[in-house]
Amino acid sequence: MSAQLKLEKQGNTAIITMSNPPANTWTRDTLVGLKELVNELNADKNIYALVITGEGEKFFSAGADLNVFASGDKGVAADMSRVFGEAFETLSDFRGVSIAAINGFAMGGGLEVALACDIRIAEAQAQMALPEAKVGLLPCAGGTQNLSWLVGEGWAKRMILCGERLKADKAQQIGLVEEVVETGEALNAAIALAQKVGEQSPVAVTACKALIQKGRTGTINSALPLERELFVTLFDTQDQKEGVNAFLEKRKPNWVNG
Repeated sequence: MSAQLKLEKQGNTAIITMSNPPANTWTRDTLVGLKELVNELNADKNIYALVITGEGEKFFSAGADLNVFASGDKGVAADMSRVFGEAFETLSDFRGVSIAAINGFAMGGGLEVALACDIRIAEAQAQMALPEAKVGLLPCAGGTQNLSWLVGEGWAKRMILCGERLKADKAQQIGLVEEVVETGEALNAAIALAQKVGEQSPVAVTACKALIQKGRTGTINSALPLERELFVTLFDTQDQKEGVNAFLEKRKPNWVNG
């Protein structure tokens, strides 16, 4: 794991902090490190939720360091686009709930990592953009697809084709973020939300998340039978028995994540 990614665990929540001052830009090493770290957290049955944030008070992440692309080397571009895609797709496929605590500017690949999360909480002063076309590039880590899915084609085109930058309140209005909090409170709000995930059955959360995200690539007619199938499959788990009996016995469930 890269030294520019800091990991902390609080109960069932993992907190990843991007730490590459001054703007928490992504490098090849940090992207590879993020992929490896998420895979490790996937294997840790004690982790139910993941929060990602940026170090400092100004930047969540400014995305890629454009110095990497200054030479115009297509080989470098191919390699970086691959590691960007692999890192953020791995994050999107995290079996638990991922929450972006957007504590400042989220630009380019900095916004794309937030788009790869399940939920986004932004501080009031935060600003978001996908400005790649301003420098002759395009969002290559899921930005064109994830943004369109979240906010619709019109706003995605405004942000990507017109280079429009959004403040937190507008981002919430169009559905880009789910919550706006005061300056300095994004991480606390994200951790509080992550703790609620711990009240849910981890195996049920994984199944529910897979079904919700299936809507991006399939039809409702293909998803509905799978919904019923996964419902029945949960009866093979200890969590199903524990959850129902805990409710009936009016006690807190003791999840075993299996």
